[in-house]
Amino acid sequence: MTRSIAVLSDTHGVLPTLDAVLAEPDVRAADVVVVTGDLAAGPQPTEVLDLLLGLSERVVLVRGNADRDLVTGARGGALPEGTPEIDRWAAAQLDTRHVELLAGLRHPVTLSLDGVGDVLFCHGTPRDDDEVVLVDTRPSRWAQVLADVPDTVRIVCCGHTHAPFVRLVGRRWVVNSGSVGMPYGTSGVPWVLLDDHGVSLRSTTVDVADVARAVVVGSTFPGVGEWVRDYVLEPPSDLDALTAFALRDGRSEGWDDPGV
Repeated sequence: MTRSIAVLSDTHGVLPTLDAVLAEPDVRAADVVVVTGDLAAGPQPTEVLDLLLGLSERVVLVRGNADRDLVTGARGGALPEGTPEIDRWAAAQLDTRHVELLAGLRHPVTLSLDGVGDVLFCHGTPRDDDEVVLVDTRPSRWAQVLADVPDTVRIVCCGHTHAPFVRLVGRRWVVNSGSVGMPYGTSGVPWVLLDDHGVSLRSTTVDVADVARAVVVGSTFPGVGEWVRDYVLEPPSDLDALTAFALRDGRSEGWDDPGV
């Protein structure tokens, strides 16, 4: 019987922030820890994967688009145009065990939560790990995205856009737990607790200067200093993220139409 689920997303190979969230009492007490994708594409890829594997049967890992890309890169395949250099570097750091782990991830994954019902965990959307939906995405797009989700699913947890939110869509909750490794628009490290009391957005306080130092010391990525500046010390705001991702949620196809 699963009575509580801690939901993390987009750890992106950042060990100190993952360590901090896993140390939270409610995460340690949760029956299951679910990480909704993009696990290792970042400055400490193998360290993060090893820490997650250490959670053993308590952890459920969901595939993200960056996880697919790391597998492709590690196996010598061509990566999509525009793939960040740190992702290409991370792919080269993985050993066979890590590659097999990422290659075997499922998307989406559904678990039953006592007192709630079925909870679906995905990265982008239930139908596509790279699809973008936002807190203000129009209802008609949400209807498309969730069209094939069974009625038994009462909560949908996603990630991908790195900014946390909770909203109702068609009488079910949709939750984005934000990003543990590259949080946008939050002063802490966001995650979510699910139990029979409902959906709880949480945030773990960290010293960003300490995180920055730990990542620089703990990574051999040649551009780690610049990466830390852009994503730890001076990360994008929530409005920056919404503006950038809005180009991909389909709103240009009738966003101003009052009938949608």
